[in-house]
Amino acid sequence: MDHGLTVGPIKGIDCEIGEMVNKIALGGANAVIGHVGIPLHAHRGYGPDIGLILHLSGSTSLSPDANYKVLINTVLEAVRFGSDGVSLHINIGTKSDPEMLETLGRVSRECREYGMPLIAMMYPRGQNIKDEYEVGVVKIVARVAAELGADLVKTNWPGDPDSFKQVVDGCMVPVIIAGGEKTGIKGILEITKESIDVGGAGVAYGRNVFQAENPTSVVKALSLIVHKNYDVNEAIKESGL
Repeated sequence: MDHGLTVGPIKGIDCEIGEMVNKIALGGANAVIGHVGIPLHAHRGYGPDIGLILHLSGSTSLSPDANYKVLINTVLEAVRFGSDGVSLHINIGTKSDPEMLETLGRVSRECREYGMPLIAMMYPRGQNIKDEYEVGVVKIVARVAAELGADLVKTNWPGDPDSFKQVVDGCMVPVIIAGGEKTGIKGILEITKESIDVGGAGVAYGRNVFQAENPTSVVKALSLIVHKNYDVNEAIKESGL
């Protein structure tokens, strides 16, 4: 739920954001990822408890270089908020990736100092990338995060289970997949199941959850697949989708 910084109050997070956090919590999500506005205005205000992952980097869609994610918060601030983890967005393949790699290394060191888990959102994007879903580049960016000390890597689904297995096998830490643009619910559940079957550790979805007609049911279906290994049709039936 970090999209508000990048693209503003899009559908699903243009409401009272605490209500959406509660809907996601009711579905059984482990945590929400967001900027400091989430713990300040929306997190754990009511309803079921849900983990908080404070996002430490960002850019806006209005920037002349939106791929350059700068550090906008600190690990110490996450500690003060009682966060369960922190996350960073790093784009590899753009002219600014040296600065972002430096940031990832520094934040990784701070996380080890404070005992704070780190999710690295790693994307092959920029002038040197022709296809950000090609397995060769996805494998590289996932491994970069592991080499620099991330505890968990979020990256693109490269299109099929065999390709994703290469990403998982080439990374020393657990890998979860990003959702990307909004798509059909059954399609996203099928991708989730395929990723789990080849060793994926979970999912980190945004628009495919908070822009859904029933976010709680979508999260419940995802949770059943990720945590209980339901097949897609069983998860759809059990969640009421």
